[in-house]
Amino acid sequence: MRDKVLYTTYFLFLSVLFSHAQKVTPGNQKHGLNRVIDSIFNNHIESDKIPGAVILVKKDGKVITRKAYGYALKYDYDRNLAEKPEKMSVRHMFDIASLTKVIGTTTSIMLLADRGLIKVDDPVCKYVESFNTPEKGTITIRHLLTHTSGIFEWYPMYYFASDKEECFRLIGDLPLKYHIGEQRKYSDLGFTILGEIIETVSGKPLDQFMKQNIFQPLGMNNTTYNPLKQGEYRIIAATSPGNPFERRMVYDSTLGYMVKGLDPDSWNGWRRYLLRGEVNDGNAWYANGGVSGAAGLFSTADDLQKLVDMLMNMGKTAKGQFLSEEIIRTFLTKDTFNNGLGWMMDSANSFMKNAPEGSYGHTGFTGTSITVIPSERISIILLINRQNTGLLENGDYFNVNPLRLQVFNSVIRYLH
Repeated sequence: MRDKVLYTTYFLFLSVLFSHAQKVTPGNQKHGLNRVIDSIFNNHIESDKIPGAVILVKKDGKVITRKAYGYALKYDYDRNLAEKPEKMSVRHMFDIASLTKVIGTTTSIMLLADRGLIKVDDPVCKYVESFNTPEKGTITIRHLLTHTSGIFEWYPMYYFASDKEECFRLIGDLPLKYHIGEQRKYSDLGFTILGEIIETVSGKPLDQFMKQNIFQPLGMNNTTYNPLKQGEYRIIAATSPGNPFERRMVYDSTLGYMVKGLDPDSWNGWRRYLLRGEVNDGNAWYANGGVSGAAGLFSTADDLQKLVDMLMNMGKTAKGQFLSEEIIRTFLTKDTFNNGLGWMMDSANSFMKNAPEGSYGHTGFTGTSITVIPSERISIILLINRQNTGLLENGDYFNVNPLRLQVFNSVIRYLH
């Protein structure tokens, strides 16, 4: 009888151990994470905070989740429910907004530096004549990449420029807003000038250089500027009804972007239709023909993953070494402001708060983001078309940073 009791107890003990082991298997981790992510997105979509989203999470080279939620187009220009709402799919292209800065522009600068055509500590005036002044002469490519050049963060360039040449001249003529190298002030204008440097050094238009040297070699066949002009059928998520927030930036002094002496009514080229396949960023669209170093690229989650995989593998792809390990270390080493060259690395950033050391990422105004955690071999690509719901009553778009952080924390919790 005693032996039977001991045997039963031992069997129950093994059952508990086996049950616990089941709970921590990779399969159950994946299932648990997917359940949480489903809940996060479904709650936001059902409460009409966002129209839709696509997420792609990888760990150790394996896809953990790749899924679409909600709608690629839910509302029309007047914020009425669309006559034919369009379901989101993982194949939808998104206006990736400022992810252009890292996916396109930073990668282009990495390539040029890797080929010995430029150095990150070269003065900008070596390539851009308008920077050859006492005020701007000491600004380097590194300053532009780290947003420490002192250039204006944003400026309504379309009030004064109608093409990229006029745009480049305008930025060159503007005075500096801050002292060079003393503080990080995230600048669209700085990355616009990086686009000019890429064109000057390569001798090619920016969009052609990126296509030939980044997107085609990496198989990113759904990454492009001006997708509606490419002559191919594309499925694209809708963004904003015109440019209502940028209009606020020139009319509403409380935002802090108004230009002294500028008459907001002196230009009235605002788009009055739902944007879909046209870059949302006004400076990229109105003043640069849709092609800018700061914004303008459209892409899919799968395409973005190809570039992220290359970085995660220290420049290696199935075809060979795309970028040297040395150049990747150079760009993904923190500076005095805790960020890399182009890429954000500061773990105080709200979309990747308290991320493990060495993590990097970036966000886009339309609702896009990338987070890479090399120490865990994890990447998170999140594409949200938040602008399709229009501005909220407070005049802003829905803030997706808490949602991004929810996803980030869930991934860390289940896959760590």
